[in-house]
Amino acid sequence: MAAIRAEALTKDYGNHRAIAELNLEVAAGEIFGFLGPNGAGKTTTIRILLDLIRPTAGHVEVLGSEPRKGGPALRRRIGYLPGELTMEGRHTARDLLAFLGDQGAEPVAAGRITELADRLDLDLSKRVGAMSKGNKQKVGIVAAFMHRPDLLILDEPTSGLDPLLQQRFLDMVSEAKRDGQTVFMSSHILSEVQQVADRAVIMRAGELLATENVEELRRRSPRSVEFVVAEHPFPDDFANLPNVTDLRVEGNTVRCTTEGEVDALFKVAAKYHLVSVLSTEPDLEDIFFSRYRR
Repeated sequence: MAAIRAEALTKDYGNHRAIAELNLEVAAGEIFGFLGPNGAGKTTTIRILLDLIRPTAGHVEVLGSEPRKGGPALRRRIGYLPGELTMEGRHTARDLLAFLGDQGAEPVAAGRITELADRLDLDLSKRVGAMSKGNKQKVGIVAAFMHRPDLLILDEPTSGLDPLLQQRFLDMVSEAKRDGQTVFMSSHILSEVQQVADRAVIMRAGELLATENVEELRRRSPRSVEFVVAEHPFPDDFANLPNVTDLRVEGNTVRCTTEGEVDALFKVAAKYHLVSVLSTEPDLEDIFFSRYRR
């Protein structure tokens, strides 16, 4: 069963079309990257999935139910981190999370909250109203994960986190998948999800440009190869090889771009005494925007 399914989903705000006939399917148990620049329609889509707003047209199902009909029973199965997290008040992070932990189908143990807080370097004794943006984001992440929900919907989840905590967060996402949870993660930073996503789509101006399997996309994409040999190489040895372009021979160094299989290239290179080999994989962001730039 699909965890999320949208068919011809459309949302208008007056004369502005925020989403245009979006068709989307997220399989249960996968990590799905929902990508695009700010204003692409990502947050609007998420709010429809959660029944925070209603679509103008189209049909959507979340965990087998329509958001409008699923009610509290459906929402208890979802962990949600909004893109704009507002927290005020004099209560501590521990008190807030304990309160939220009691709202699910089963209460969350205090040890679970402490475990997640420790991973994110979150001080639970601090008052949420006095916290920085980064610490409020940590509270939101703990709140989304602590119930071990069937579906995690995360809108710009690493906003305000430093690089070390971003990596810890991505580790938590990978662990959620291993536990059978589905993760739907919105971001305007493609490189943020390339470590963990099974599939990714890119949105632009309310339209879905493409859906890609991340590993397959990487495998098909061009990469830079550079190797150094002990003796001076002959350029003619490498000319006209399949899947090789942009060949440059400078001294004892051979540089080129490859796409697809590299068997022919390295069979020729193996005729020489290889000193070093460097293969550089393009960033997912570069791949997407080179393929779908308008």
